[in-house]
Amino acid sequence: MDLSQLKSKTLRKNRKRVGRGGKRGTYSGKGMKGQKSRAGAGVKPGFRGGDSRLWQLFPKQRGASKKPGGSNPHPKHRYFQLRHTKPGVLNLGFFNQFDVDVVTPGLLKEKGLIDKIANGVKILGGGELKKKMQFEGFQFSKSAKNKVLKAGGTIK
Repeated sequence: MDLSQLKSKTLRKNRKRVGRGGKRGTYSGKGMKGQKSRAGAGVKPGFRGGDSRLWQLFPKQRGASKKPGGSNPHPKHRYFQLRHTKPGVLNLGFFNQFDVDVVTPGLLKEKGLIDKIANGVKILGGGELKKKMQFEGFQFSKSAKNKVLKAGGTIK
């Protein structure tokens, strides 16, 4: 047996090629003339025939800029608000169940206690810390930071 004798078990279907005769007819579902009937042509999403795009019609909030960048990476908008990524949140009392000295976001992800660490992990001051622990790579609320230091722990 060689490579030329191998056959795929999955059934492959060719994609429909319109505009080349056959059962689709002369215009092949693209109408008669115009921009959208031409090969390779089309309009961008949000294009309204040369009129202003929909998001340009709405009033802008104070401080909104037309182009993101610099000190304003996300322009504000009254109706279409951008959803900002928030860090994962854990309370301080949650860490009493661990038997390790050094806690990192990677450790929490390995144990399946937190989904994403790309947006960071923030520790809030709920509960009391009863052990001396070292925290690396977390964001802290003021109360959580005070409680960690009070328990003899360190923050890096």
